[in-house]
Amino acid sequence: MARDQKNRPATRSDGGTPQTGGDSSGDVQAFLDQVRSTPTVRKPGEVGRLIFAMDATASREPTWDQAMHTQAEMFQETKALGGLQVQLAYYRGFGEFEASDWYVDADALLKRMTGVRCLGGRTQIEKVLKHARKEAQARRINAVVFVGDCMEEDVDRLCHLAGELGLLKVPVFAFHEGRDPAARHAFEQIARLSGGACCAFDASAAKQLRELLAAVAVFAAGGRRALADYSTKRGGMAKLLTHQIK
Repeated sequence: MARDQKNRPATRSDGGTPQTGGDSSGDVQAFLDQVRSTPTVRKPGEVGRLIFAMDATASREPTWDQAMHTQAEMFQETKALGGLQVQLAYYRGFGEFEASDWYVDADALLKRMTGVRCLGGRTQIEKVLKHARKEAQARRINAVVFVGDCMEEDVDRLCHLAGELGLLKVPVFAFHEGRDPAARHAFEQIARLSGGACCAFDASAAKQLRELLAAVAVFAAGGRRALADYSTKRGGMAKLLTHQIK
């Protein structure tokens, strides 16, 4: 569906040109470096908690199934760390926003996700961030993963909420699908202000995406030390992360 581009900026706040799609090595490297450097706040014996938020509007339908299966990888990589609780959140249609229970089983979450169908509508990223803030105020959340392709809201309001999440030590790891520079700019700002990172969601690089998501999940479940151990064992994109840690 057509997207409103009235908020599209000509340049990024740092004066550069917005990055628009493609899993370039520099983009991925910067993402992994930010994951590595992000501090985690987690008490010993506490299970990591992660909100997996998704844009379920019509434009996301072609890659929705891939995202469903990719998130299952996050559970598999965190079992040895004591597990990970994941909550699914999504928006679609006319003002519809849903947040699931907290799941500790990949199959149960996948079953919930398969019942969701994309439906045309405007973006509701503000609701995602407000929900994350509310959850974090009630109980510690270690990270938020957000996957989307567009942004049709007031970017300053989103940035303010992202800053509040940063104060609560809840980093947002944003995955941007497509080539919309306005969305990319907004996602980068949300990630930066919350203390997270932004990276392209490239449907042609499923293996790389799985590794990036798994890295975030390991970080949420066990912190930077667990992420370093994971990188040593897995290789691939995780191997790149190992070099950065060293």
